[in-house]
Amino acid sequence: MTATTPEIRRSLFLHAPIRRRPRVVLEGLLALVDADTPPDGPDGPMAVLERRLAALLGKEAALFFPSGTMAQQVALRVHAERSGRRGFAAHPHCHLDQWERQGYNAVHGLWYHRAGDPNTLMTAADLAAIGEPLAAVLWELPQRDLGGLLPEWDDLAEQVTVARAGGAAAHLDGARLWEAQTYYRRPFEEIAGLFDTVYVSLCKSLQGTRGAVLAADAATIAAADVWRTRLGGSIPDAWPLALTALAGLDTIPPRMPVFREHALAIAAAINADGAARTCPEPPQTPLFHIHLPAPKDAVERAGAALLAETGVQLFPRVRSLPDPRRCAFEISVGENAMEFTPDEVVGLVHELLDRAVPSR
Repeated sequence: MTATTPEIRRSLFLHAPIRRRPRVVLEGLLALVDADTPPDGPDGPMAVLERRLAALLGKEAALFFPSGTMAQQVALRVHAERSGRRGFAAHPHCHLDQWERQGYNAVHGLWYHRAGDPNTLMTAADLAAIGEPLAAVLWELPQRDLGGLLPEWDDLAEQVTVARAGGAAAHLDGARLWEAQTYYRRPFEEIAGLFDTVYVSLCKSLQGTRGAVLAADAATIAAADVWRTRLGGSIPDAWPLALTALAGLDTIPPRMPVFREHALAIAAAINADGAARTCPEPPQTPLFHIHLPAPKDAVERAGAALLAETGVQLFPRVRSLPDPRRCAFEISVGENAMEFTPDEVVGLVHELLDRAVPSR
């Protein structure tokens, strides 16, 4: 007898399966296509997507990749080959190191310098202290594993200046650039203009099916295109991925300020209640963490029971914290979380804690 997967009817998780079911995606594609839509070529969806993102980010060119993993490794590889250096620096929570099995080293022979403290944002002093010539420095905006934290604009500009003074290129992990812009309140072109190369995800905030885009000057994109082919990333018939991303590009960035305001309202309600706390307090972006006074395994069991009984999903995973009596989970506010009022989220947090720590 096999266990059945609980049905998710509502979810605080941005990428909940209820929003990514094949029928939902296919019905959305049909609404975007007419009989005259070419599959490829200069007027095909992929070419349109690349041109739109290049223009939005103020870059000469942009290139589609089937994954952000490939896009970012290629960007660093190109910077390394140009500079003759093999090292790059990033925050200790760099996605390339934590979640991609060190592909930068196994595939490309690069090495990684962890800059700064894992629990605080990277600083210009952290970069200056590395003391070794670097091919590139990578910034993740916002820093997801720190609850969506962002450096202040002048601090970020200073860090880029320090990196460039040492001959390093500046690369942006902009998977959630759309969220970061709601805090900086500067045009995307101005934010991207700090960096030599910019990666944006098509399947995170934009809610596309899959894929990523790398934007830069034309020569860098030409070099990246060579590596995309070498790594098997020049996939044919990628137009469905472009179409879903174009739909998200049209509808989601204009809604981001609304999502941020709702995130602030949810966080304010949680912090006023006091049973849990948010990090940051208050959030800077539509993404933040909820810190709970309960052990990780107990919260995981409580969340699974809550989902099974109510159909409400609070999280896909729980994060451990240095104190084993505490844990955290992430909220990334999109249309998913707009369905929950701040008071309802507070009530769900209480129900979660009551299940996790019955004696509290």
